[in-house]
Amino acid sequence: MKLKARIIASYLPQFHPVPENDKWWGNGFTEWTNVGKAKPLFPGHHQPKVPADLGYYDLRVPETREAQAKMAMEHGIEGFCYWHYWFGNGKRLLERPFQEVLDSGSPDFPFCLGWANETWQGFEYDANGRIPLIEQLYPGDDDFIRHFNESILPSISDDRYIRVDNKPLILIFRPSNIPDTRHFIDLWQELAIKNGFEGIHFVGQTYHLEEVEKILGNGYDAVNIVRLKYCYSQDNRKITVLKRKLSKLPNIVEYKDIIDALVGEEDYRENIYPTLMPNYDHSPRTGNRGLILHDSTPKLFSKHMEFVMKAIKDKSPEHSIVFLKSWNEWAEGNYVEPDLRYGLKYLEVIKNQLIK
Repeated sequence: MKLKARIIASYLPQFHPVPENDKWWGNGFTEWTNVGKAKPLFPGHHQPKVPADLGYYDLRVPETREAQAKMAMEHGIEGFCYWHYWFGNGKRLLERPFQEVLDSGSPDFPFCLGWANETWQGFEYDANGRIPLIEQLYPGDDDFIRHFNESILPSISDDRYIRVDNKPLILIFRPSNIPDTRHFIDLWQELAIKNGFEGIHFVGQTYHLEEVEKILGNGYDAVNIVRLKYCYSQDNRKITVLKRKLSKLPNIVEYKDIIDALVGEEDYRENIYPTLMPNYDHSPRTGNRGLILHDSTPKLFSKHMEFVMKAIKDKSPEHSIVFLKSWNEWAEGNYVEPDLRYGLKYLEVIKNQLIK
């Protein structure tokens, strides 16, 4: 049976140790470190999150990657969007899991890349100070060309790579951060065409509605809107922050109250790809400074997915794309992999909605 949406799940490769994380956070640090030490901050706050079927996995293990792909495929997910880190001057991080997928040809499951082009700030992970851990640089055309030739071209040349309108899809996390982003887009389009492709299908991700037209105007083919900031009031922000400091509580928003805000009229447009948001709880990383979408359940998630499916129902099959945020962002409480509380129920919601 043909599925009614192209669900592409964001995939975090942070679940294996690297020397940089050892230096910043201590030997053996992975996302599981933050997940395991999380504590409930208020009554009814379900922490820590405990993985079930896949366990506390290490993404260097090929059997884990195979199991993830099998699970995703069985529940109607088209492919993974692996977060890709290129900080400039050839500096990469967390590349091993995807590189092994690419080199080995396994798992036989579609994928694309999302360039996570953002400086890593220690304070976002509850470290002291705002000194960058590693800065995102844009040294110029030579680096853009090197980036394309060393990382992008080998990836998009793989038969498993996800395509839209016969063009490989590349997601850019912070499209407005790239200096002269239109020039960057044109350069990579030219490189893709020179290498035998019809071009690249560029998708810019944004958390700000006011950026949508600017992103499209800079040559992006589509925009993925993540509506987290519209889930709670932006009014009287200083008062809100003061209240949170006094109460020592994070920003708590009931999931049931924001379902309507997770999809908007923009998502009905052909070149806007909505976000499917099963849950969110940033407290394992940021403690009482994080945002929590509290008390998500598979039943409420099913209602949210109905709204997403309604937004894409009149789009062409090629553009009926939905980005699932996320497959495995465990330290953001943002995942559909099975845990001890709900097992496979979030994935079952996706499968049931797709075959209705």
